[in-house]
Amino acid sequence: QVQQNVERLFTRFVEQGKATVRLREPAVDLRLSKANASDLKTFLSALRLAHQGTDAGVLPLSTLVPAKNSDVEKPKTKMVITSRRDYPLTKSFPYSLEHLQTSYCKLARVDTRVLCLKKLRKLDLSHNHIKQLPATLGDLVCLQELDLHDNHLESFSGALCCSSLQKSLQFLDLSQNRLRALPLEFCELRGLVSVKLDDNELVRLPCRVGQLGRLRFLSAARNKLPFLPSDFRRLSLENLDLFGNPFEQPNPLVPNIQLKIPLTLSECAARAIINHGIPYGCHLLPSHLCEDLGVAKTCQCGSACLSSFIQITVTMNLHHVAHTVVLVDNMGGTDAPILCYFCSLRCYSQFLDRHLQSN
Repeated sequence: QVQQNVERLFTRFVEQGKATVRLREPAVDLRLSKANASDLKTFLSALRLAHQGTDAGVLPLSTLVPAKNSDVEKPKTKMVITSRRDYPLTKSFPYSLEHLQTSYCKLARVDTRVLCLKKLRKLDLSHNHIKQLPATLGDLVCLQELDLHDNHLESFSGALCCSSLQKSLQFLDLSQNRLRALPLEFCELRGLVSVKLDDNELVRLPCRVGQLGRLRFLSAARNKLPFLPSDFRRLSLENLDLFGNPFEQPNPLVPNIQLKIPLTLSECAARAIINHGIPYGCHLLPSHLCEDLGVAKTCQCGSACLSSFIQITVTMNLHHVAHTVVLVDNMGGTDAPILCYFCSLRCYSQFLDRHLQSN
């Protein structure tokens, strides 16, 4: 189908018998080479007329001679570039690409031409100088693997986490960057199977990390994590690596008390909404209240709490959430501190009684 389907014609080298036809659907580039220059010009003229809707019977077309199989190039699906000098500056990437690697190219940003490759399944931008990711990266609807290892990233946009990557992205490598935290929206990437966060500056993991139900491989070695979020207990991993983090020594006897007595009206209302499973959304509540409800803490008794709580850190053996655990420290330990919340003094006292009796 040609009518209204030709996006662009590249005719700079038509005198050499070369041209490229870019189609809209399917999104491919048809490269013509070794053609007679005069015949090629006639063909391109006919193609323009066909694109505009001219009847096929009046097009200036000659009888076609079938091309030899050796002369037909199959659509290119993979391209690997591992040096700056090989990086294409004047020509586009083939639209048919499914795997693109551009490593060691000293890229300071993501090339906008890459963002047009709608068939990409694997994108490797490792070993570059990228500081920020464009929100339009989320328009790559087929993207399953994204490798950003060894760049200069200081943040990972929440907008990306709310894009089409929510469903498609399975493998994400953010290791060896400058990340201090991940956005709350990171936990919306529900398709993630493997996440690498090694060698960053992370001081915390997202509080709703337990929502990543498909996650099986997680590494966050050599960061600055003092403890793990309470939701970490919900993970079910095959392999976990948290080596080299400055985990604090848990002390259940030294609580961080943030109780508000009596409870504020907003706290009571928020607890009731969550405890009774009452539906809510931005069409019913202000957006900041929805955000607060989305990060509510869960007490040991199962009740919710928001801004009124008691917080402690307790020891958790990482084998409770992972089959294979890389040692946390050089002493052979597999324990790490995890946050624990209580909605009232009563709940904390009951926990404390059990803790003291067990010790």
